Amino acid sequence: MLTARTKSGTIFSLSNKYEKENLLILRNQEEFFCPVCGEAVSLKLGNQRIYHFAHRSGTVCSDFHESESLYHIKGKLQLFQWLHIQGIPAELEYYDSMIGQRPDIMFDFGGNRYALEYQCSPIPEEVFIKRTESYIQHHYIPLWILGSKHVKAKRSNVFSLSNFDYFFLRKITSRQLVLPSYCPEEKRFHILSSIQPFSIKNATANHQQFSIHKTGIEEILEPRVFNSFNYPKWANEIEKFTINWSLHPSPDVNRFLREIYNHNLNLYLLPPEIGLPVSHSLLIQTPPIIWQTYLYLDVFQNKSPHSLIDLKGVEKAFNKRAKLNELFLRKLPQLPNEPPFIAVREYFQLLETLDIIIKRGEFMYQVQTGFIIPTSNREKEERKQEFYQKNRTILGKI
Repeated sequence: MLTARTKSGTIFSLSNKYEKENLLILRNQEEFFCPVCGEAVSLKLGNQRIYHFAHRSGTVCSDFHESESLYHIKGKLQLFQWLHIQGIPAELEYYDSMIGQRPDIMFDFGGNRYALEYQCSPIPEEVFIKRTESYIQHHYIPLWILGSKHVKAKRSNVFSLSNFDYFFLRKITSRQLVLPSYCPEEKRFHILSSIQPFSIKNATANHQQFSIHKTGIEEILEPRVFNSFNYPKWANEIEKFTINWSLHPSPDVNRFLREIYNHNLNLYLLPPEIGLPVSHSLLIQTPPIIWQTYLYLDVFQNKSPHSLIDLKGVEKAFNKRAKLNELFLRKLPQLPNEPPFIAVREYFQLLETLDIIIKRGEFMYQVQTGFIIPTSNREKEERKQEFYQKNRTILGKI
């Protein structure tokens, strides 16, 4: 940690750039204590690490259940100095005794008080939720920023994201979902937006990066994200994923493959309308190629043109699949009011735009053209090209 309490009760912060010689003198003259547990701490002045305070061996502090890496210490120090340069009132490692929590940085901006948590190591979901809810209840706005080392770029605009990484998703004023991270080694912020998962771990996303020296707090609180979606790239990733996934099936995948086989479907001959991206698809951990196939089986397969579809019945079937662990929903602590079924609603809206169905009421749709299942690889390729050429404008705006 970078702050400690002196014997006289004042807070001493290493965020100020002290010379080592002065700190050596101070270490011999002063005693330092943890602001949380009150136990004595040591001032570490090694040559390989940032100067910091550490609890002595055998001390147990409830606030420090996770050890801090050099990456983490450097990052939160840089973020604190970044706020300070902008003239924003901030306090490093501020301990709020009312809630028993200490955000990495507390700062005031625009009439609001923020608790900035720079997280570089996984913590349990219940801890993430508890901290977030506690901040909100005590009139802080939580600002979680992920250590960028967690965000793995696999290739251009394709990223590997763990379930923990998705915890950092938040909604900005424009209703866009963004995932902010910061790298202290590059001294750059990274913002992912338009995140479209095509498997449990992998997603396409728009990626923006900003130098900390050229970025203001407004650009992180309300980043200007751009919507541009490359459907051919998405379709290619879906196809590669489907092949790799089917060649090494897990028990859950085998169950899915058996079900579609029993319904006379071939995984490699699904229509292009199955496996489409929608804005809130990331609320569902199960890949879109699977959950949309289930929708086809439960809703569309036995429907002829002009048949009616009740969205309430669709939701019931969706929830049943989830209850049976045929669908897995993603837990997103910063989006507690976003029901996963919103992704299904968006899918229906997209099918309406694509002239597959027609909306007839708040919860009612009518089948227009329905789905056409290809009978050969050649027909599938023809349908895929026809689908893209006809709907390229719509698909580019997803």
